[in-house]
Amino acid sequence: MNNKLKAPIVGALLLIVFAVGVLVYNEKKTDAVRELAARNAQYLMRDYSPTIGDPNAKVTIVEFFDPACETCKAFHPLVKGIMAANPGRIKLVLRYLPLHQGSDYVAKFLEASRNQNRFWETLEIIYDTQSSWASHHNPQPEKLWSLLRGSGLDLSRNREDMALPAVTQRVQQDLADARQLQVDRTPGFFVNGKPLVQFGYEQLQQLVNSEIRNSY
Repeated sequence: MNNKLKAPIVGALLLIVFAVGVLVYNEKKTDAVRELAARNAQYLMRDYSPTIGDPNAKVTIVEFFDPACETCKAFHPLVKGIMAANPGRIKLVLRYLPLHQGSDYVAKFLEASRNQNRFWETLEIIYDTQSSWASHHNPQPEKLWSLLRGSGLDLSRNREDMALPAVTQRVQQDLADARQLQVDRTPGFFVNGKPLVQFGYEQLQQLVNSEIRNSY
């Protein structure tokens, strides 16, 4: 064979071998993560976890989120869009994973708002005003008190409820559960217990659609 032809053929074969190796590695990694999630299924949800959607829905999205996370904010309307496109088929469970400085304060703020049945409304405002309080160089979560003024949330009561041991315990439990599931970044998604290994909106949508087909 002509030496000039050998080089590109060998190069092409090496690329194919490399691509197959990457595919096998990714499949093994995905299987390992799914096995871990299945083994630790009890850590996915708690009976206190904020949940929205039809209680009888056969598809459950569990999201570990950080209220200061810009990607969490960006994904929030996308997840709502997936739910709106599949009415009655999906429920969303949120878990706290405050990784940024000051986020644990905001997680407690949110958890306390549940005592007034204002969690989801408060979450929307927190995301809408994220740029005002969540600077990663200079976080100022205390600004939430002024930002939430007029929202319908009783701020005096919320301040008192933030100090309740149960509020702190729930945030800490979510952090502990995230560690058990090896979730170390946000947002972290599971759909019917299956982790979203390859992160992205299209990948999440595909995983949800796959579970809908399997469940309905």
